[in-house]
Amino acid sequence: MAWDRNQMEARAARELQDGTYVNLGIGPFPTEGEIDADLINAGKQTVTALPHSAFFDSAQSFAMIRGGKIAMAILGAMEVAENGDLANWMIPGKLVKGMGGAMDLVAGVKRVVVVMDHTNKAGESKVLKACTLPLTGQSVVDRIITNLGVLGVVDGGLKLVELAEGVTDSEIRSATEATIVN
Repeated sequence: MAWDRNQMEARAARELQDGTYVNLGIGPFPTEGEIDADLINAGKQTVTALPHSAFFDSAQSFAMIRGGKIAMAILGAMEVAENGDLANWMIPGKLVKGMGGAMDLVAGVKRVVVVMDHTNKAGESKVLKACTLPLTGQSVVDRIITNLGVLGVVDGGLKLVELAEGVTDSEIRSATEATIVN
């Protein structure tokens, strides 16, 4: 067994500290009847405002990020390397609308937490010795939360912090290309 999306999100929420400003990413996509062309994310896609949403323009957003005012960013990834390298913005050969502020974000926050599936659809590890996709940031990731468990980026590789319910130590190790240190 492994964590589903809601369980991964709940685990990521445990990383938050009271009183800190955190970039949580984008809102959910709207249904056909909810589309508001004025509500777009950094990827230029329409999104839905949630009851706890806050709005400000990109200049304010980048000033907060570049000014070191954001304590943590929680984002998705396509790949993460054992040294904390992050690839989350493009796959070569695929259409890209733009990377948004991801590079600024990972360079400007104090802590980066990635939430993603541990393997791709073919069952290959997305937690790697080295990323194969173009990097968003080098040595920026502090914590990786996947459907199999939680890993911390430490000297020499990744440290196993927590296993998802029903996942064994050997299961997460066999699904991980990166070095897991004790």
